[in-house]
Amino acid sequence: MKQHVARKRFGQNFLIDRQVVADIVNAVAPSREACVVEIGPGLGALTEPLLQRVDRLHVVEIDRDIVARLERQHPAERLIIHAGDALEFDFSSVCTDPAQKMHIVGNLPYNISTPLLFHLADYAEQVVDMHFMLQKEVVERIVAAPGTADYGRLTVMLQYRFVADWLLDVPPESFDPPPKVDSAVVRLIPRPAEQLTARDPERFATLVAAAFAQRRKMLRNNLKGVCDEAFLVAQGIAPTARAEELAVADYVRLANALS
Repeated sequence: MKQHVARKRFGQNFLIDRQVVADIVNAVAPSREACVVEIGPGLGALTEPLLQRVDRLHVVEIDRDIVARLERQHPAERLIIHAGDALEFDFSSVCTDPAQKMHIVGNLPYNISTPLLFHLADYAEQVVDMHFMLQKEVVERIVAAPGTADYGRLTVMLQYRFVADWLLDVPPESFDPPPKVDSAVVRLIPRPAEQLTARDPERFATLVAAAFAQRRKMLRNNLKGVCDEAFLVAQGIAPTARAEELAVADYVRLANALS
């Protein structure tokens, strides 16, 4: 079979470290009947061991050459291939049983990882857990604490919806071709509904986006048009504070006060 050449436009860096693969699959630990979706199966490093664990595996792949390769290698009743862009894919269409929740796993293309994470957050109610290989600096942002340089919009939006665990670090030599950055694996587990206390999720998202629009500016500047200084003071927030100083709960409280 002709060797596949990684394509830069798809952000392809194929995982080749067997121990890392085993660690990821063991972390997912799916049952035989589990609904599992892999994003970007590539050359099958995760696909093969996942197929050993589950009766059927769904994969989302944008590269037509890889789609054709997977079709030749695996029977359609065991590997369900969704050819297309994960950023536009409707993940709610995967599980045949509406009551069944899915495990999502993948070595995500680093060039689209942030918008893809925002897209996947919309399906949190239908997810058991998500395990992703990401650029290490993205994982640092996901798990960051308030008041740190890594704490930002991505942090707040994901920590509101998920419990995030940094599972392991992965060096460049674990991939072919090796990326120019370090990588890490993160696990995201959706929070139960009773912890999602933002009354208007869209207002909450808009508030967070506005607060972090220009990191160096104070909240009284970034939130102009959203609320005034008197409102911030009434909520116990200093108008001179910067976005990274507020905890996730502070943003929920502000959004609810605006609703």
